[in-house]
Amino acid sequence: MVDKEHVAQVINDIRISLQSHGGDVKLVEVTEDGTVKVELQGACRGCPMAQMTIRHGVEARLKDVIPEVKEVVAVEPTR
Repeated sequence: MVDKEHVAQVINDIRISLQSHGGDVKLVEVTEDGTVKVELQGACRGCPMAQMTIRHGVEARLKDVIPEVKEVVAVEPTR
């Protein structure tokens, strides 16, 4: 099982880079099967490069630090 607090720490490190470009990412959920659900915010939301950011930025970093992470998926904003 993936530790949500550990995922949150890694995402906080990633946020610095995204925020420097006007974007952001919010951790929504970590499922029991290792799927991490995030919400893209700011400039990242709706950006044509969003999928690349998820796969090659957020997911790659999380998998590097927490091998139990299976995938990262973007979800629609919760209101």
